[in-house]
Amino acid sequence: MNGVQKFKNISAPMGGIVSDSMAQVLSSFDSDKYSLFPGFCDVHVHFREPGFSYKETIASGSHAAAAGGYTHVCTMPNLNPVPDSVEHLKQQLDLIEDSACIHVYPYGAITVGEQGQVMADLEGMASHVIGFSDDGRGVQSDDMMRQAMRRAKALGKMIVAHCEVNDLLKGGYIHDGEYAAAHGHRGICSESEWAQIARDLELVKEIGCKYHVCHISTKESVEIIRKAKAEGVDVTCETGPHYLVMNDMDLQEDGRFKMNPPIRSEEDRKALVEGIVDGTIDMIATDHAPHSAEEKAKGLEKSSFGVVGIETAFPVMYTCLVKTGIITMERLKELLVTNARARFGIPMGDCWSLWDLNEEFTVDPENFVSMGKATPFAGWKLFGKCLLTVCDGKIVYQSK
Repeated sequence: MNGVQKFKNISAPMGGIVSDSMAQVLSSFDSDKYSLFPGFCDVHVHFREPGFSYKETIASGSHAAAAGGYTHVCTMPNLNPVPDSVEHLKQQLDLIEDSACIHVYPYGAITVGEQGQVMADLEGMASHVIGFSDDGRGVQSDDMMRQAMRRAKALGKMIVAHCEVNDLLKGGYIHDGEYAAAHGHRGICSESEWAQIARDLELVKEIGCKYHVCHISTKESVEIIRKAKAEGVDVTCETGPHYLVMNDMDLQEDGRFKMNPPIRSEEDRKALVEGIVDGTIDMIATDHAPHSAEEKAKGLEKSSFGVVGIETAFPVMYTCLVKTGIITMERLKELLVTNARARFGIPMGDCWSLWDLNEEFTVDPENFVSMGKATPFAGWKLFGKCLLTVCDGKIVYQSK
């Protein structure tokens, strides 16, 4: 154990000291060169099973997560069948039990089929899910969301909201900004996101449930949530790495730059960075959303929404935010580890990853463990290579 304690970045409150069973493994690494981190936690991923195993599977997704240093993830419910009942949820739970190499916590849907019309079986699913979400779609009805919040509160569960006003989308597929105007694309306005956040926060004030906002992307969203927190509203939120380091003028005519919500303006990006600096934004989640090569090869207009990101999240954040001095390493740990676990009640366990922070590499999607290869970071030069990931004392990833 004495050799293990020489590693940098060990922090007992966030991960404890490595177990005796792993001391021998670590002894083969140069303790002056490598850094040890608690297992990362991502509350927003898509592993595509059941229903879409040609995009990703529980096995491939969980191994990709392990390759990125993640040991705990929460999977979104836009599946087939949608987990809107115990019967439907069981198919996903069985797959997780059979093939996940890390801890995978599913969300249950808020409405049947995520169609927004009929409430799902929240009571039946409550003991098996991390929270309730209709991710991929906003709940359009005020009354439906009010009812969902009341039932979630009674069950001690959180509403995790994809916020989007359908009437404001108008067929858009990238940000309604400078790039869209210059290249003749239909844009998605910022109000489509922040207007529903504002509505939901009024309902949270009324009902008093726990509420979390998915993948915020606009400056208005940051300010609305900042104000709500100052008023004592029980709200947390996440954003993704791509929203923090890119703006809409970085887009290319390629489906690997298409996700929902879209990458927005430089003004929005700066507001998001300010939000992670001042604590308005609680956590970074990848929204890892793999698709087939064919689905992402149709340009910005016709490609499917969604990019992969769980294998590049830490290197992107470390390279672009920590090495540049925008945030500290301790703040990055809060964003990737501590805050998500505290908010969602996810334990740490004997889970950690070992990194060479000095190794620079070029992002090559063909080297991804994930079945999805569409990433806006292809070709970027980043620092940070994951050497080893351990979950519950077992090695679940080791670099070649």
